Amino acid sequence: MSDAPADIDLDALLEASDAPETHAVVELDVRTLGPPKPLRKTLEASADLADEEVLVQYNDRTPQHLYPKLDDRGLTYETVESEDVTVTLVWNGDD
Repeated sequence: MSDAPADIDLDALLEASDAPETHAVVELDVRTLGPPKPLRKTLEASADLADEEVLVQYNDRTPQHLYPKLDDRGLTYETVESEDVTVTLVWNGDD
């Protein structure tokens, strides 16, 4: 079962993104956490990310402080914003 917010079609989001559609999805909902917990939890989850996985982070804001850290780790990411949720997809940049 998906942790995606009700107004998010995760399959459509993955299909429209550059993230590998065939990878397993690891979902992380940090919308209710105050800073710096979303950053910390996402970095922990991305450190454990297998080559065949895509991390899907649900946030209530754009994770601007996350992007440089993902770049440093060689990870690829894409963010889609809507009125109620910001979704960031993270995957191994070699795919």
